[in-house]
Amino acid sequence: MNLSEDLVGNAGSEPRTKLSLEDCKTLLKNASDELQDTLKKMNNSDMKSIAEHADDFRIWLSSIISYQELCVDGFEHDNNIKSKVQNSTNYGNELTDNVLTILGGISNILQDFGLQFNLPASHSRRLLGADGYPTWLSAADRKLLAVDNAGGPAPNAVVALDGTGQFKSISEAINSYANAGNGRYVIYVKAGIYDEAVVVPKTHSNILMYGDGPEKTIVTGKRSFNGGVNTWNTASFVVEAPGFIAKNMGFENTAGPDGHQAVAIRVNSDMSVFHNCKFDGYQDTLLYQAGRQFYRDCVISGTIDFIFGYGAAVIQNSEIIARMPNPSQVNTVTADGKTEKGQNTGLVIHNCKIVAEAALFPQRLTVKTYLGRPWKEFSTTVVMESELGDFDSA
Repeated sequence: MNLSEDLVGNAGSEPRTKLSLEDCKTLLKNASDELQDTLKKMNNSDMKSIAEHADDFRIWLSSIISYQELCVDGFEHDNNIKSKVQNSTNYGNELTDNVLTILGGISNILQDFGLQFNLPASHSRRLLGADGYPTWLSAADRKLLAVDNAGGPAPNAVVALDGTGQFKSISEAINSYANAGNGRYVIYVKAGIYDEAVVVPKTHSNILMYGDGPEKTIVTGKRSFNGGVNTWNTASFVVEAPGFIAKNMGFENTAGPDGHQAVAIRVNSDMSVFHNCKFDGYQDTLLYQAGRQFYRDCVISGTIDFIFGYGAAVIQNSEIIARMPNPSQVNTVTADGKTEKGQNTGLVIHNCKIVAEAALFPQRLTVKTYLGRPWKEFSTTVVMESELGDFDSA
């Protein structure tokens, strides 16, 4: 963080570089906070507890690398300051990866020392339970998500543009958060188009937010890279708090293909769930920035790298829609940002349909659409048991 502060004064008059450095100050602060939180948890745990929760520690440490990598990616390729920032983060990433590798093999290491803790078989990388929901999702939340899409639990706060709720904006409802740590803070957002930059801050954990449907309750924005905003800050909706759940809502960025990078939603919420939600944009629609994330029965649309990030995400039973890009552009559905071998991150697309939108369909054989690209050294994306449209991906 000190490096980014030092470089801000030397950035000259180049506005994009200054924006990137300001972003780095926040991202590196996030990385530092995550490291301190993880070390505190490890210090308060014995060897058995660390071994039992090795996957948790690995995802938290992977998030540290994710924050640093996003900082570096905020600079344009030919920027001379980018290499300085890259060099400052490389050493920390290497050390973190070493710890990740140790945690990944901790069961074998303990056995080599003659320590047998009868650990549960949680290190087989199995993310989903028998019902298809993540193993870390509570029984109460499973019941909540399994019910009919209509309605939701009794809310603590109601948002309505027409004044029939307690608040007229989602941000006001989030600011009313008063969760003492017991149960969930429930926000019901009535039908309407909410043109506001929403942030669920890290301090506001375990919020459940639901709407009247993904095409009725919509959070919108149009900030874009081409409009002078760096990718990280273009998101219409940002989730930083752990344990967030969204249901029956839509999130969009309307900057269009000319806006270039324009994020609809950015999520660095560990153990977050999105159910029956819709994410619309063009380039960089959905950014799974860090942590464990689960998307079920959703619709995601875009053109270039429109599902991208550095976290651990599963998209299940969803429709993924490739849109018409600008002339001379191609579509790339995914771009995973895994940079270190020891990270337990990546993207899984399971039981989904990947199709062309109506505007693209007549030209689907001339506009190339790729499932993804190897964005980083250890990019990891799995597409399984899914239906692919008849694109030209040659």
